[in-house]
Amino acid sequence: MNFIRFADLCSQGKVRGQRVFVRADLNVPLDDAGHIVEDTRIHAALTCLRMALDAGAAVMVTSHLGRPTEGEFHPRDSLAPVAARLGELLGREVPLISRWVDGFLLAGQALAPGQLVLLENCRLNPGEKKCDETLSRKMAALCDIFVHDAFGTAHRAEASTYGIAQYAPIACAGPLLASEIDAIHSAMTDPRRPLVAIVAGSKVSTKLTILKALAGKVDQLIVGGGIANTFMLASGLPIGKSLAEPGLLTQARAVIELMKARGAEVPIPTDVVTAKEFRSDARATIKAATEVADDDLILDIGPQTTARLAAQLMVAGTIVWNGPVGVFEFDAFAKGTEGIARAIAHSDAFSIAGGGDTLAAIAKYGIQKDVGYISTGGGAFLEVLEGKLLPAFEILEWRASD
Repeated sequence: MNFIRFADLCSQGKVRGQRVFVRADLNVPLDDAGHIVEDTRIHAALTCLRMALDAGAAVMVTSHLGRPTEGEFHPRDSLAPVAARLGELLGREVPLISRWVDGFLLAGQALAPGQLVLLENCRLNPGEKKCDETLSRKMAALCDIFVHDAFGTAHRAEASTYGIAQYAPIACAGPLLASEIDAIHSAMTDPRRPLVAIVAGSKVSTKLTILKALAGKVDQLIVGGGIANTFMLASGLPIGKSLAEPGLLTQARAVIELMKARGAEVPIPTDVVTAKEFRSDARATIKAATEVADDDLILDIGPQTTARLAAQLMVAGTIVWNGPVGVFEFDAFAKGTEGIARAIAHSDAFSIAGGGDTLAAIAKYGIQKDVGYISTGGGAFLEVLEGKLLPAFEILEWRASD
């Protein structure tokens, strides 16, 4: 994929004295008092911001936060806590600018090289979500260089992600977005084989298009969670009262057959961990997949299945991971997910992982440094797995060639 990299512009001296507009993903969780609970996304944005400041740019950065109503400001929607945290991490004051779309002044002066300001929640601007052309042009007029560095929003064609990129003099990918593009290209376009994908979640229906898309590309498609239950049912195995979607058995069988036709497989669990109730203190029982009782809940894969899948992951060339294979939040039903995580960590394969629950599992088992690439996007990561061309990728590629 051809796109302009902000890092290249900086190294070529093309950023000094320029007004740089960075679209970051600073959508951090806040508690009821408005305090930041977890600031990973802010830390992730620092590389781009420091790069711009070091290159001598006048820097403005914005992000969405929460789900505000356009045109209606409420204190809970403000990026004020983010501005304070950015200031702490950068060791400098970071002014928060409201009503910035029609231009702004800072202390009576235009934004100068070496200065950094945070522009208030971009989703407060009427027309943001619909990528209004007038709004997009006004944003583009604020800058000389637009930098998209928010992979978590790459699947959305909004004014601050897509529209501004159409009209800004230069539109490029920031270091975070560029690394996402590189990792995804490595994993999905020209992977080392065998290519193994792990797709887990509660429902087949939410990931059916992903499963179908991957079935035509991967050598092994490991399913977990409620998705695995549906595939077990489609294979004629009992699942008791486990979460599943009986109405999608035909689609599950179609995925299995598509894989078989390619000489690939969807490994079906041969043993599982069950409980009678969905509780953290429920008694866990290991059973053969053929012996699940009518009143059983399948909450994890069993040790035999875990060992078999781990062995496959150890000889993989590329691993794509989205979703834990069991209820890993409950320790009694976490061994399957831990086994998968440990195998990925010890495999020589290039691994890329994404999705909120996946990242939580990675953090729980402390394998962050052992995963080849951890994607910051949720919905964007899933759409890439579906084979979709994300709007951010599309517009940046177009601007690189215009």
